[in-house]
Amino acid sequence: MEASVQTRPAVLILLGPPGAGKGTQARMLEEKFGLVQLSTGDLLRAAVAAGTEAGRQAKAVMEAGELVSDEIVIAILRDRLAAEDTARGVILDGFPRTTVQAQALDRLLEESGQEINAAISLEVEDAAMVTRISGRYTCGTCGEGYHDSFKQPAEAGVCDKCGSTGFKRRADDNAETVASRLEAYHAQTAPLIAYYDSHGVLKRVDAMGEIGAIAASLEEIVAGVR
Repeated sequence: MEASVQTRPAVLILLGPPGAGKGTQARMLEEKFGLVQLSTGDLLRAAVAAGTEAGRQAKAVMEAGELVSDEIVIAILRDRLAAEDTARGVILDGFPRTTVQAQALDRLLEESGQEINAAISLEVEDAAMVTRISGRYTCGTCGEGYHDSFKQPAEAGVCDKCGSTGFKRRADDNAETVASRLEAYHAQTAPLIAYYDSHGVLKRVDAMGEIGAIAASLEEIVAGVR
């Protein structure tokens, strides 16, 4: 009798500036492949709510008005990756943001014999981000993303996914703040493209087209690396 082959959970990273569609595409990949989307903000809030050791450390730092250290974020991520629901793999959205964080993530994955399967760069034009970001909004109940021009609910005012009628917009989703956020992205996060390219795991996707076409490109990549 042949031994079954153990496959390790896929670890995928979505890279791209604000407005590139990372959150929307990550949720679509979740549904398609049974992956779990992990965003830094959600991880921190969940760890604080659960009262884990790393969560308590994060809470103390945040209450002091300081930034949570990379060490604490990595500790929270270590706990989350050990959960049963990540067995099919995860999509990291918003982490890592710097090459220092990327190196720390590599060390964390090495502990369990894992590695980054693909770092997918959503390629967009800066000039188009102003329109894209200023027009976006989300369902206040389930978080499904929408846009004034590109993706409106099938029934006006009603979320396609959960039926809620409550929507919200981020206060900083306006033209005045987009430029500074893009500048921060290029300075801190864009170097990750070179980092993962040098490691042979970088994939590029043109994210200026239709949501469905972008999703199809991502699905092809994910299917090929799992």
